Amino acid sequence: MSIGILIVVAILAFYLAFNLGANDVANAMGTSVGSKAVTLRQALIIAGVLEFAGAVLFGGEVTQTLATGVANPVLFVDTPQLFVTGMVSVLIACGLWLQLATSRGLPVSSSHAVVGAIAGFSWVALGVGAIDWSSIKLITIGWVLTPIISGIIAALFYSQIQRWILNQPNQIIQLKEWIPWLSAALVGAFGVIVLPTLTHPIAELFTNKFGINIPFYDYSLLTGAVTVVSLTVYSWRLVEKGGNNLLIEKIFARYQLLSACFVAFAHGSNDVGNAIAPLAAIVYTISTNIVPLSEIDVPLWILVLGAAGIVTGLAILGKNVIATIGESIITLQPSSGFCAELATAITILLASRFGLPVSTSHALVGGVVGIGLVQDLKSIKFSTLQNIAAAWVVTVPASALLSALIFYALKFIF
Repeated sequence: MSIGILIVVAILAFYLAFNLGANDVANAMGTSVGSKAVTLRQALIIAGVLEFAGAVLFGGEVTQTLATGVANPVLFVDTPQLFVTGMVSVLIACGLWLQLATSRGLPVSSSHAVVGAIAGFSWVALGVGAIDWSSIKLITIGWVLTPIISGIIAALFYSQIQRWILNQPNQIIQLKEWIPWLSAALVGAFGVIVLPTLTHPIAELFTNKFGINIPFYDYSLLTGAVTVVSLTVYSWRLVEKGGNNLLIEKIFARYQLLSACFVAFAHGSNDVGNAIAPLAAIVYTISTNIVPLSEIDVPLWILVLGAAGIVTGLAILGKNVIATIGESIITLQPSSGFCAELATAITILLASRFGLPVSTSHALVGGVVGIGLVQDLKSIKFSTLQNIAAAWVVTVPASALLSALIFYALKFIF
């Protein structure tokens, strides 16, 4: 592979990841900043670390889905150069669209942009049959269900917190009783899906080095149990220290911070695929002169490149969209923000586990709206929702059109 071509394509992938970080990562920390659980600076640092970790450790499955499952690769077998040109157009088109949306403070879906761009160049290149419509259908179902599922989960969690804690005459006593359950819900939502993946290498190490053959899921259960107990004891101590003057929302701010960390990790694991899937497909095709027909191994350097781009975009331009998510839909408290983020983490991590590129924007907005429905319908700022929904609807055709035009230009040039 030409080093020059590789550098150019890697720069384009970094550009897309940069704009994805500037726009989409606001979904991870926006509610925490809006509820004042963390400052903007703290949010940028926390999200940067965890987005990077999620992308590198858990981001391969969605990348494989997008690299081989949207455009029907069989039809490009005889024209690998055409496939590469199309994927380059995807990188440019999606980066431009996300940059435009970020400049206007609109939290659009990078999943929409990437899938629309891939479908756009495929249609133009080889006709409507070049698109794998079964994959498009599956992804579209995920887009529709994501905000609904996240909203239902958030509403259920928040309604119970209101009923059993916030609306009780003695909130401190009720909070102490519920702390173990809150800890279990928080750690369970994250741990059931992610801990098996993270503890599998530990189990292999103990088996290979020390001959201790313990199933990796036992390590996961142990790690999760220790975390739940530690979080419970820590929270109980905060309650005892605060006494009757304790602000309930102060405890929930701690839980919201942890839930925001989980959302950041989940976002990195899912949405890094949107930035680097085209790059992975391009590198594979140029290296082998074969269009990838099934799952491909994603090199570590590609995951690191995408993660670095996401973190850089977040640090430089991330604050532009954070205000929209955190402050412009409903007014959030740490208790409600915690429920919205927990619902988002559950929804997105499940999607990552199945390699389904859903929208973090949809999940979090759905969760926030679910909270608003429980609080008061009048608390929801529907004008903001209308602007967000319009941006969602326009993203697919806009990215498809941009990709098609860029594809034509690249074919003419090369």
